[in-house]
Amino acid sequence: MFKLSDDIGIDLGTANVLVYVRGKGIVIREPSVVAVEKESGRILAVGEEARQMIGRTPEHIMAVRPLQDGVIANYDVTETMLKYFIRKATGSHTLFRPRVVVCIPAGITSVEKRAVLEATMQAGAKKVILIEEPVAAALGAGIDISEASGNMVVDVGGGTTDIAVISLGGIVVSESIRVGGNKFDDAIARHIKKVHNLMIGERTAEEIKIQVGTAYPEGTHKEMQIKGRDLVTGLPRTLTFTSAEAFQALSEPIMQVIDAVKGVLERTPPELAADIIDKGIVLTGGGALLDGFDRLLSEETGTPVNLAEDPMSCVALGTGKVFEEMKALRSHLIVATKTG
Repeated sequence: MFKLSDDIGIDLGTANVLVYVRGKGIVIREPSVVAVEKESGRILAVGEEARQMIGRTPEHIMAVRPLQDGVIANYDVTETMLKYFIRKATGSHTLFRPRVVVCIPAGITSVEKRAVLEATMQAGAKKVILIEEPVAAALGAGIDISEASGNMVVDVGGGTTDIAVISLGGIVVSESIRVGGNKFDDAIARHIKKVHNLMIGERTAEEIKIQVGTAYPEGTHKEMQIKGRDLVTGLPRTLTFTSAEAFQALSEPIMQVIDAVKGVLERTPPELAADIIDKGIVLTGGGALLDGFDRLLSEETGTPVNLAEDPMSCVALGTGKVFEEMKALRSHLIVATKTG
């Protein structure tokens, strides 16, 4: 059966891409990784299949993340990846180009915004609508952002952490820092290299973060066996890594996030700050799932912190709600339409 068009929302993340189709919900949740043949530039795999290749490819193939720190680092590969996900979401029987909502980090440059607009348009969109990530996260978390009341959202993504105080449908105070889940992984890998002379891969570092990573070590006593290459002997080696050591490794990037949240709170108007104390900070994004992060943030800011029901899906769900609240949000959206 042919469809006229689809309305699509895309959470174009550094670590993962989530695609929301209006009327269906989230239909795609895959890593934002593309496997490319070096000489020809031919795309070999996208998403989960490509992620499996990270650190395991022969010399003529590279598995790349086309987005770095929340923005496009490789335009052509990003466009190909978007085209792949849009086609997968809509199916091959769509007659017309879809309207696509894409979220962007708060505070990115006009050049970076234009790159997202153009890449999405070239990937097959009829109309592209950009929305800032914290606004999308707030919508997806079920917050009524239209009222004259302060709501604070901290969205800890793969490449960036976006912090915003929202009132009357718009951002009052915000900050976006290029610290997120990927920096947490890097910190773990660096710590293990420095302390244990063991080199581990990107995927292993992520597994450590998920299994034993913690922002709050008290009461957490987890451990896991990790494998890597010994930097002294050059041979494979196994060691036991604990949550207490993970806390040491993660403390620096975690405190960078907390300091940024404090900075936004310090710039928040008093009336809105009072609202935030009553309602609490809403924590979204994959990084929000780090053990004890909500508790530490609450203690450091002296403000209640509420973990969203499905932190990883909030931004994607929020992009879907944009279509329903287009009129109310119009002044806060950037829209481009395909001509010709």
